[in-house]
Amino acid sequence: MSDQSPPPEVVYDPTDPMLRKEQMFPRLSPEMVRRIAAYGKEELVPMGTLLFERGQRGADFFLVLDGLIEIFETDKFGHANVFTIHAARQFSGEMNLFNQRSILASARAACDSKVVRVRSEDFRRMVASEADISEIIMRAFILRRVGLIRQGLGGVVLVGPGHSADTLRLERFLVRNGYPHKLIDTEVDPDADGFVACFQLRSEQLPVVICPERCFLQNPSNAELADELGLTETIDPQHVYDVVVVGAGPAGLASAVYAASEGLSTLVVEGMAPGGQAGTSSKIENYLGFPTGISGQALAGRAQAQAQKFGARLAISRQAASVDCSEQPFRLQLDDGQKVTARAVIVATGARYRKLDVPGYARFEGAGIHYAATAMEGQLCKNEEVVVVGGGNSAGQAAVFLAGIAAHVHVLVRSDGLAATMSDYLVQRIARSASITLHTRSEIIGLEGDERLRQVTWRHRDSGDLTTRPVSNMFVMIGAEPCTEWLKDCLALDNKGFVLTGRCAEGHLLESPFATTKPGIFAVGDVRSGSVKRVASSVGEGSVVVQAVHRFLAPDVG
Repeated sequence: MSDQSPPPEVVYDPTDPMLRKEQMFPRLSPEMVRRIAAYGKEELVPMGTLLFERGQRGADFFLVLDGLIEIFETDKFGHANVFTIHAARQFSGEMNLFNQRSILASARAACDSKVVRVRSEDFRRMVASEADISEIIMRAFILRRVGLIRQGLGGVVLVGPGHSADTLRLERFLVRNGYPHKLIDTEVDPDADGFVACFQLRSEQLPVVICPERCFLQNPSNAELADELGLTETIDPQHVYDVVVVGAGPAGLASAVYAASEGLSTLVVEGMAPGGQAGTSSKIENYLGFPTGISGQALAGRAQAQAQKFGARLAISRQAASVDCSEQPFRLQLDDGQKVTARAVIVATGARYRKLDVPGYARFEGAGIHYAATAMEGQLCKNEEVVVVGGGNSAGQAAVFLAGIAAHVHVLVRSDGLAATMSDYLVQRIARSASITLHTRSEIIGLEGDERLRQVTWRHRDSGDLTTRPVSNMFVMIGAEPCTEWLKDCLALDNKGFVLTGRCAEGHLLESPFATTKPGIFAVGDVRSGSVKRVASSVGEGSVVVQAVHRFLAPDVG
């Protein structure tokens, strides 16, 4: 009888990119190498030659003919940590080669090497022209970004208390924008004391963001963080875009993919991150073509990559503050003062969840009250009771997801049930789950806590019975308010603030059901009055509206 402990169980994770190394770091055929060489120029690079470095925008694409290329990051002491080596017939790069964001790592020749350098503009031309090579590169780049995120390479360190509203805000921004990072949770992480002592931090200074290149940001705003990390692309105020899409939810991203793929110069303006409300869904199971479901963030990430592949540009962490629609081309003012000029505008700003009218509500926003239920929020709920308020699909998806993590999930709705507002498959799962209790005809009346939420009280609307539970995390997903404040002086809105489409000011039918009362401005997705609040319908509207944009831009064609 052996006294040795059994080996730890190996858990298979199909999402781990390291299980797909042959796709992550493919070796191209000699024939593909010859075709790529036609777009670039052969170079001999001596050992130690720096090919590109972290923070650079518009890096070139390198294909190794002979020798080795090292991909590395530099720590705060200036030491290089090599984490990838490309050999003959392999290539450099990841998703930021499709845009003008700052790249995440550096590259150098590990020995005297021969490479093909493909300049940024020629790389885009190659991707558009060589479909089979483009497929291999795109898959590799996506897997590499996932690998960087999972391993925390090429990113930043976020130091702060894990339940703090600002720590959660910054982590949520990094996660939703697919930016690699490591969280040092000062509440539980054993490494936290060393970080705090090393940088001589006080608790009131947290959270902080620390970059490899020695940047040190104390509780930055999302916009400040985006600028420091190079997530925001520079906008040329003199350039006139064919179309500017405002909002990067499913409708906006679909509009961007179809507009850019059909040759329109396209800019997407997004205040937070690609995905919109859908991007916060843990799993969407009724979206066509994904029988096992897909997370909202994964769907948004693929759509963003697709749009950028066709040349669409994204201005992240920037919101439209107003639009001058008195003349054409239209002029949009962003919240950071930048101006964007466009011949046509697609409004896809979607809607945001409404807030509860409960004393102390604002105090706990971000510190126990959430509007998304992703893996990040799920980590805060392990073995605890949670409350989900709302009866729509987003609330149902959140409840089912959290039931696998939390000790128990309480779903509260003011109505008599879920059937009228939620897809049947979610209604049935909630009814069958021993970890979920549905409380109908119920409403939140009390919130208690200290620096974060600790206790929630609700009342049955008919009996008046009160229930108080030790709840530190509540997910609020009730109804929607349109994000249209910036449009009030330009477009006709309905009495709830959603954009009216399909009819002109006199009430006559317009050529497109997505046309607004201002010719050249269109609205799609949840922001449009009368739209179906579903991901699939938003994607459909975003793809179809591009036909109307073409007709507006070239009315005499076709």
